[in-house]
Amino acid sequence: MDALTQLLANLGAGFGTALTPINLMFGLIGVVVGTAIGVLPGIGPALTISLLLPLTFGLDPTTAFILFGGIYYGAMYGGSTTSILVNTPGESASVVTTLDGFRMAKQGRGGAALATAAIGSFIAGTFATFMLMLLAPALVEFALKFGPPEYFAIMFLALTAVTGLAGESAPKAMFATLLGLGIGMVGIDLQTGQARFTFGRPELLSGIDIVTAAIGLFAIGEVLWMAGTFKRALEETIKTTGSLWMTREEWKRSLPSWARGSVLGFIIGVLPGAGATVATFLSYNLERRMSKNPEKFGTGMIEGVAGPEAANNASAGGAMVPLLALGIPGSGTTAMMLAAFQLYGLRPGPLLFAQRPDLVWGLIASLYIGNALLLLLNLPLVGVWVKMLDVPKPLLFGSILAFSVLGVYSNEGSLIGLLVLLGLGLLAFFMRRHGFPMAPIVLGVVLGPLIEQEFRRAMLISIGNPAIFFTRPLSLTILIFAILSLLIPFAEILWKRYRARKGQAAAVPTFGDEVD
Repeated sequence: MDALTQLLANLGAGFGTALTPINLMFGLIGVVVGTAIGVLPGIGPALTISLLLPLTFGLDPTTAFILFGGIYYGAMYGGSTTSILVNTPGESASVVTTLDGFRMAKQGRGGAALATAAIGSFIAGTFATFMLMLLAPALVEFALKFGPPEYFAIMFLALTAVTGLAGESAPKAMFATLLGLGIGMVGIDLQTGQARFTFGRPELLSGIDIVTAAIGLFAIGEVLWMAGTFKRALEETIKTTGSLWMTREEWKRSLPSWARGSVLGFIIGVLPGAGATVATFLSYNLERRMSKNPEKFGTGMIEGVAGPEAANNASAGGAMVPLLALGIPGSGTTAMMLAAFQLYGLRPGPLLFAQRPDLVWGLIASLYIGNALLLLLNLPLVGVWVKMLDVPKPLLFGSILAFSVLGVYSNEGSLIGLLVLLGLGLLAFFMRRHGFPMAPIVLGVVLGPLIEQEFRRAMLISIGNPAIFFTRPLSLTILIFAILSLLIPFAEILWKRYRARKGQAAAVPTFGDEVD
């Protein structure tokens, strides 16, 4: 009972913080901007937060994170609108919504598709925020038992999980992770005082600034990618959405899909590296398996919109759990939020709940408020969001390029910073060109200095004996999960290749066989 009373008291204090005029205004700005970037293809919440980092230096940390939280939740909402009406997902997590959402719109049921997406997103977002409120403090109590070996192990798990979830691209994801760790190592080694990867430039002795790295990998990389792949193509837009209200039958079919998508999405979001895209695909597959008419999926089934959109939003709330409780980012967006914590001299985790309860609970309360605002904003302003697609792409990405350069120069004030920005942008372009995922690079850059620090602390405690990682039960358990998350995908790849070769060998006729 005492725990429940304390929880309600913390939440009440959080609402008191979130409902102050300045925080409420920035929360509203966050959800509006987030929805807008969710609508525009190619611009995600991670890119937007990386661009805004230099501009939020003067804000109170609580206000800044309420803004970032609104952007994150808003982007999850926005991608569904264009997926349904234009067959153009604004976010990778909204790709699945196009399969049935656009078919519904072509059948004159676009309004029902938009309604089930918005209501499902609201239900899932509220559920995920509620679970964040319950689980994060409990996880903090558990994390108080962590020492350097356990923190090293859980960061290692976050990096291996990203690699393991890449499937056939696991070797590329592993290379991207190692590259990100290498970028994070640039600068002076705090233990020995040796310069690493600085090429004799004193400007690099302090390392590559996380703002520069984030903007280079996300913003500049995206601008170069869009410039290199830009094609003028007419997109089919559905002008008539029909009624924005759902029939009783559509409500009946959507309710269980919202519930399943919310639970599945939250669980997937908590897992480091899984992300919203994985959650939506798994949800779509689950809905098809649960349906009495699985063959009709892809022809305009409302369950194919309700489930994935709920999973999409629930995963955002799930990803906030390891970020706030353990300081471990579960996605590219939460990696940018971790970078923002570092810029403000804060480290998310058990101590943050004790040192800055106003920030933690103000952010959680603002997510409840932002979720309600998003429901009110999305359906009435559908026409406005779709109109945003008329913004010329060269103008849009030219503006992003200008803001990127100005933001980095104002932050670093040196030509070397701009050269690093361009170099990382070119690196991101060529890696995308050859199919290398970007999320492992970003996680490597952000977690690299932290994982090195925890590793060295553990080695100091054990006087240089690496057995400390395997003699402590908790760190050993986490490391076993990390190794399994890395090895199982590689084993699956080898097994598939073995089956394919075996099938080919069986298909090759031997001497004496009859050949038609």
